[in-house]
Amino acid sequence: MLLWVSLLVLAPISGQFATSSKSVISVHPPWTVAFPGEKVKLVCSGSHFKRPEMSTPYRWYYRGKQISETSSNTYEVHDSGEYRCQAPDSIKSSSVSLLFSQATLILQAPLYVFEGDSVVLRCRAKAGVALTNVILYKNDRLLAFLSNTSDFHIRQADLKDNGAYKCSGFKKDSSSVVSNRVKIQVQELFPPPVMKASSFQPIEGELVTLTCETQLPSQKSDVRLQFCFFKDGQTLQSGWSSSPEFQINTIWREDSGSYWCQAQAVTSLVWKQSQTSKIYVQRGVAKVQIHTLPALEFVIPGQELVLICSVDGVPGLVRISWYKTSNKESMKIKIQNSLKAEFKISMVKNSDAGEYYCEANNGGLSFLSKPVTINVKVPVSPPGLTLSPPGDRALEGDMVTLLCEAQRGSLPIQYQFFREDVFLKEIEVTSLRTSSFSFSLTAEHSGNYYCTADNGLGAQRSRAVHLSVIVPVSHPVLTLSPPGPWAVEGDLMTLHCVAQKGSPPIQYRFYHGDVTLGSSSVPSGGGASFSFSVTSELSGNYHCTADNGFGSHKSEAISLSVTVPVSRPVLTIRTPRAQPVVGDIVELHCEAQRGSPPILYQFYHEDVILGSSSTPSGGSSLSLFLTEEHSGKYACVVSNGLGSQRSDTVSLSVRVPVSHAVLTLRAPRAQTVEGDMVELHCEARRGSPPIWYQFYHEDVTLGSSSAPSGGGASFNLSLTAEHSGNYFCKANNDLGAQHSEVVTFNVLVPVSRPVLTLRAPRSQAMVGDMVELHCEVQRGSPPILYQFYHENVTLESSSAPYGGGASFNLSLTTQHSGNYSCEANNGLGAQHSEAVTLSITGLTGSRSGPVATGVTGGLLSLLGLAAAALLLYYWLPRKAGGKSNSDPSRRPSSSDSQEPTYHNVPTWIELQPVYSNGEDVVYTEVRSIQKGNKHAAASTPGLLKNSDSSVIYSQVRVASTPASRPQLLASSAPHQ
Repeated sequence: MLLWVSLLVLAPISGQFATSSKSVISVHPPWTVAFPGEKVKLVCSGSHFKRPEMSTPYRWYYRGKQISETSSNTYEVHDSGEYRCQAPDSIKSSSVSLLFSQATLILQAPLYVFEGDSVVLRCRAKAGVALTNVILYKNDRLLAFLSNTSDFHIRQADLKDNGAYKCSGFKKDSSSVVSNRVKIQVQELFPPPVMKASSFQPIEGELVTLTCETQLPSQKSDVRLQFCFFKDGQTLQSGWSSSPEFQINTIWREDSGSYWCQAQAVTSLVWKQSQTSKIYVQRGVAKVQIHTLPALEFVIPGQELVLICSVDGVPGLVRISWYKTSNKESMKIKIQNSLKAEFKISMVKNSDAGEYYCEANNGGLSFLSKPVTINVKVPVSPPGLTLSPPGDRALEGDMVTLLCEAQRGSLPIQYQFFREDVFLKEIEVTSLRTSSFSFSLTAEHSGNYYCTADNGLGAQRSRAVHLSVIVPVSHPVLTLSPPGPWAVEGDLMTLHCVAQKGSPPIQYRFYHGDVTLGSSSVPSGGGASFSFSVTSELSGNYHCTADNGFGSHKSEAISLSVTVPVSRPVLTIRTPRAQPVVGDIVELHCEAQRGSPPILYQFYHEDVILGSSSTPSGGSSLSLFLTEEHSGKYACVVSNGLGSQRSDTVSLSVRVPVSHAVLTLRAPRAQTVEGDMVELHCEARRGSPPIWYQFYHEDVTLGSSSAPSGGGASFNLSLTAEHSGNYFCKANNDLGAQHSEVVTFNVLVPVSRPVLTLRAPRSQAMVGDMVELHCEVQRGSPPILYQFYHENVTLESSSAPYGGGASFNLSLTTQHSGNYSCEANNGLGAQHSEAVTLSITGLTGSRSGPVATGVTGGLLSLLGLAAAALLLYYWLPRKAGGKSNSDPSRRPSSSDSQEPTYHNVPTWIELQPVYSNGEDVVYTEVRSIQKGNKHAAASTPGLLKNSDSSVIYSQVRVASTPASRPQLLASSAPHQ
């Protein structure tokens, strides 16, 4: 069998050593060998007992790998191999090897054996197998015949029980079987103690503490030890005590000597003794001692006793005082009238027993001697039994001391302790008048206790003392309802505190941090509750305490975080100026004064989200580069998972600088005319109102107008000729002025009534003179079309593209007499001039004879035909689409300026006269009679083709010179 040995990291605590946080694994039943199918449980323990509120699991390992996690500290196994465990808050245990054997015979032994243990060795046969002559061997030597029982008991194990054990037996067929071999190594229950002193060379009068230190293995942590201290072979004070410390309140030179201690297990009586240590008490500066005459251990009543006080090392005059400690009152009483170094008691009485002191005083310092005890051999008085700590109630697990003391009686005294008439302990005291007995309390220790005292002169019994063992409260468990570490402000929370163990009544107190919230007393056990409405200030750690008068215990702290719903936020718009302008950067700042972080901030413009951010504190901001569209209403919404809140709406008006103005001319017609009412409309498409508009004509301000609500403005003009030119407007809303493009327009002036002027070379126009007809208007926008009329018949049209007048030259004939007028028109209405009358005076000369007249008439007849042909020649092209009369190419040139051009040819076409020196003028009249309008236009093709036309020839007088022919031909050409 492999023995499990735990590794210990030890530290001295109250005379013993506490194990480290390494887990300990044990087997139940306590065998490491079993048959297959049998139940074997592993038990895992940590360095502390498992608290009920712990939720960390126990981990189990098999052959180096974790196989399970359990909330219980037990685990059932069925397979052979090495197992380990790990308890909460502890490291892994050492391994334990289990064997599920298929053998016919097995020997079972405990996992570990300590000195003083009661050990059972069990020899077992497989089920269904009967064995005889079962023998147990130790180190291969016969140890015992087991006969009908398979168990071998070792009452108190010690080192002599170390060895290798096995057992054997015989089957019915006389075949022998041998079990497995088990090696038992008895371990030391605890090592010999080490006695330590606070000082091994103290000075007289000092306090010296002796400590007896040893250690227990973790497997035996429940073993109770008691301790006893010795000096020079004598027991100090009352003997055995559960405390590993012993105090010498005032040590003297006489206390020097050899000291040692003993440690003993209460149940198994295993005890160990420390090494001897020497204590040397150093002499003080002053020494005051008492000597007795005679030097007797006991004083017999009636005997004379002298006490002598010797003083050494006290300078100056010394005054001696004597003191006695009363056994009844245990206090020092000054003995009056005893100022000498000797104090004499002539006849000792029982009342003289006690401790005596002498005091040496030199007027400045006082020195007290070590007390001398005077024992008077008297019968013991009835002892008194007291409990330490005092009281009729004590806690389970406490170490209680029964103190029995006889106020009177000569030493030695034999003390005995009883509970409910059951003998507990006997102690003999030789130096002190008290005896004590200590033990650790369990609930069964409740009852009546008493003690007896006997010094050989008759036993005396104390009065009974009742002791009730109270179970102290365990560490309480604090829970929250509703559970969880989070709560919302305004919720109703309940703290419930309960201690699993504890004698009632139990006082529960509830704390927030270090502040008491409330308390409740539960008279019959169970827990207590405390309810409160949660506020934000109540976040933090909570705990409770439980107290039943025997020690208050504190629960583990529980953390509660109170989350606060967000308050309604405040939205602030921070602008660089009082009225923000497009292009400015503004900051939207949203902040909720209350609310648990993190808080989500969302910004809205006209219910359209602009952005969001999550911040732990201090609100959130959003910057905007302003455009015109940013005008409107803004709000923000905050949320921290406990509902959302919306701020009040904040309006932002973004002022927009005016854009370039647009100037529009609104006229009643496409071309403006003098006298029209024209509207100049100026408008900036963008810009915050109010907008101020100004209108300009050639940099001269015409007027201004305001648009309080935006839009454009208008300015009306009643046009005159001076209003032609460049116009523009300007828009301004105090954020910068903007000019429009220049708009140019001309105001058309209708022509005024023209004036017709006849310009002749002489005052009286005569046939053959060249007369200029000049028509001109004083006002009127070009181009102007002029038309000249003779007796309402159009003579000529002429255009003046740049204004001014127009002229028409006419070579006068007699037919040119009459009324002339002209007309001016620039598309805005025609105007006629006043009629001008032209009177033409004919030329006088000699007349030819009849022959000449006949010849001339014949020539004129031929010339008339030629003229008709010329007319046909000139008019046919006009019929075919020739140029208009207004064509400049048709206008008279400088060479033929004497020849007028007509748009309409009259019915009568008068030929130019043929002049001859001194001869009379012969006229020829050609008349064309038309069926239609006799004033038909000259451009009518039928003019010369009319079959009904007739020509009347007059007598033509031939000129006397041949040169007259070409002149006649030239002058007889028809006027255009």
